[in-house]
Amino acid sequence: MKEEERESIRLSVRYNRMYSEKVMDHFNNPRNVGEIADASGVGTVGNAKCGDIMRIYLDIDEETKVIKECKFKTFGCGAAVATSSMATELVKGKTIYEALQVTNKAVMEALDGLPPVKVHCSLLAEEAIHAALWDYAQKNHIEIEGLQPPKEDISEEPVEEDA
Repeated sequence: MKEEERESIRLSVRYNRMYSEKVMDHFNNPRNVGEIADASGVGTVGNAKCGDIMRIYLDIDEETKVIKECKFKTFGCGAAVATSSMATELVKGKTIYEALQVTNKAVMEALDGLPPVKVHCSLLAEEAIHAALWDYAQKNHIEIEGLQPPKEDISEEPVEEDA
């Protein structure tokens, strides 16, 4: 066995200990990768410190406000890809109002957790959904109660929830 192959196996074992099976599955087999032509809303967010960039595309039914399709393109680490993939799964079939309630905590729970140093990836996923909803609201001249303008840079710190 070549040294490169041994190193690859060592890295694989290390990452498998660090990440849940669901994270590894969504990284190795990401769902909903790609773009949506003429998307109803597109949201792009990033984290300057780690270099992750996430873009979410939404196709929203105009009458029911249900998200018919959701796709993503992400430049970043495995956790960023996995959280993007899971976030798209969580919002498909939901109304825009229900999608707004999908938090970074929900994304992490659906993935059976993330290492503390990767929590920011779940924040990116939440903010990318919100940014796409914001774009949709702006294009359609509507207000989505509780939706804030997108952040320019997503910090490493998780957003504190009201107790």
